[in-house]
Amino acid sequence: MNEKAEKKSFLKNPSVQAIMTSLICIILGLLIGYIVLLLINPAGAGEAIKTVLINFLSRSSQAAKVKALGNTLAKTAPLLMCALSICFCYKVGLFNIGAAGQYEAGACFGLYAALAWQLPWPVCLLIAGIAGGVIGAISGVLKAYRNVNEVISGIMLNWIMLYMSNTLLAKVKDPASPYTLKLSAANPKALIPNAGLNAMFANNKTVTLAIPLAILFAILIWVILSKTKFGYELKATGYNKDAAMYAGMKEKQNIIVTLAIGGALAGIGAAFLFLTGYQEWSTTQTSVPGMGFNGIAATFLGGLHPIGTIFSSFFIQSITDGGALIDKSVYPSQISDLISSLIIYLCGFVLFFKFVINNWIDKSTKKKEISKVTGEAIEGGDK
Repeated sequence: MNEKAEKKSFLKNPSVQAIMTSLICIILGLLIGYIVLLLINPAGAGEAIKTVLINFLSRSSQAAKVKALGNTLAKTAPLLMCALSICFCYKVGLFNIGAAGQYEAGACFGLYAALAWQLPWPVCLLIAGIAGGVIGAISGVLKAYRNVNEVISGIMLNWIMLYMSNTLLAKVKDPASPYTLKLSAANPKALIPNAGLNAMFANNKTVTLAIPLAILFAILIWVILSKTKFGYELKATGYNKDAAMYAGMKEKQNIIVTLAIGGALAGIGAAFLFLTGYQEWSTTQTSVPGMGFNGIAATFLGGLHPIGTIFSSFFIQSITDGGALIDKSVYPSQISDLISSLIIYLCGFVLFFKFVINNWIDKSTKKKEISKVTGEAIEGGDK
């Protein structure tokens, strides 16, 4: 009986259920993605979904696999920061869809500080965080003092920051292309150092301190939210701002601070990509970068937990990179975006999945208890 009780309590554990529901979302998302591939071309659907799923493991040589893994990790760092931005705000009852605009602000001012002012990477990183924080705080002020929904202001700021970034960074772009100057040539001291990490990934220069720093930020956010009075007050404001105000908490200030911190995280995330030299900003782009929106998938898939977000960010980035490796003459590379979108949609049914799991556990336990009582009654009658 003790073993059964332990098994029941294990399956009832919120962390275990979070992992189970995340796996359900992943499996269903991949299954629907596979069905779509079958509808496009059944012949190569199995190989295509396999490539999406294993990503760097599909490379031919070991060195190529390790180097491709490094590229995925390099892009996971900014994605993780955007996911943490959304996760942090969501824990306080705010949906920070403006993470994309805060990411753009970080990229804009971080790169401008590096290329126009020739500043070193720690200062550029700080400037990127401040820029993202200011954009986040704008949404916070509008929410706190004018009750403007943060989703509306966030979406508007996404587009404002896109064209502001294009305009400002056009001053530090390569004259022969729409892309900003390469950091490695224009200001090498603005590049985030690799501290020897590149040697572990076939001398991949994009593998830098950004990766361990992003993980440290995830741990820091978890500590703040779970172990500090400040985090408790922020969450209390999110649950019920009127009750928080009645308890003496500064609910308006908490809303502004939350979105400012979320914005700073997204801004630093942009610096974690552009200050590694992985890519340059295109001053002619007309669409909001997807990193901020992919952070939504990583956040919900990670069970709205900062530590879970580390693993979900890697998974989302991995299938995104895997989608770029499939046969583009047959299948669109956006199939990975479709799978990510499906996973986001399915995450909306997390509560339903938990209800089904708990209902199954309760029924199973009740059935076993009835069987045991019936068995004991029959045994007693025979005697």
